[in-house]
Parts: sequence; structure tokens; C-alpha cells
Amino acid sequence: MNPESKMEIRKALAADAEAVIACARAAYAPYVERIGREPAPMIADFAAQIDRGIVFVAIDETKAVAGFVVFFPRGDGMHLENVALSPACQGRGLGKSLIGFVEDRARAAGLSSVELYTNEKMTENQVLYPRLGYREIERRTEDGFARIYYRKTV
Repeated sequence: MNPESKMEIRKALAADAEAVIACARAAYAPYVERIGREPAPMIADFAAQIDRGIVFVAIDETKAVAGFVVFFPRGDGMHLENVALSPACQGRGLGKSLIGFVEDRARAAGLSSVELYTNEKMTENQVLYPRLGYREIERRTEDGFARIYYRKTV
């Protein structure tokens, strides 16, 4: 059975904020020691992002938030700000589905690319994103975080 078959992706509601925050904290907790402080997604203002309509949640077969993605148009592309999965839901292809959802939204909006970044100490992502067709375009430090930017033409 395809693990993605029962996943629904929908715009986050204000009532989802607590679950999104819990998901972000759990998903990014393993990186705190590696980075030396909480990564930006652990301290993001998800309630404000939900109010802006830029957060979408993945709902699993039990109707729980399995993960989420935050994205918005920027320039001629879509900026993927954050993608996270509950640790219990990782390794099932759901992250790839959420990124694909963003790519589909970018195409539907007539945008030419999706851009995202990762912390340079999140080495797993430096393997994942190129496998999904993203190429590294830049490295820079922002808000005290060493980030690697990737872009994919859609």
C-alpha cells in the first residue's frame, strides 16, 4: 500500500497551530545540538504564518497533523520556507509529497522555480534536495544561521 494514499494536504487552520508547533519542535529537535541552538523553524511564528495562508498541513489517516509545509511566491519563483514531518511519519515519502505539492502550486501559479534553503549542519538535506532535482545556488549566513540555498526549475 502506498503510504501517501491516505494523506490529505490542506491549508492550515488556526486550530492547527498547536499541532504545527509540536511537529516543528519534534522534527527539528535532533538538530539543536548540531547547530548549537534551536533552528529557525523551532522559533517561527506559525500562528502568524497560518493567518497569512502560507502553511499547509498533511493530515494522516487518523486525522492528525503528520507534517506541514510553509511556502509563498517570491519574485518569479516559489519560496519553500519550511517543510517538516512528525518523527513518527518520517521515512514514508511524505516529505517528498509535500515538496511536490509546493512544486505543483508553483507551476499552477505560473512560477518558474522553487527555492529553498537548509542549514549547512543539516547534512541529510544536502543529499535529499539534489536527489529531488534541486541544485545548490548559494551559501550565506542569515540571522546567525549558515544556510545553503537550492533551486529547482519547475
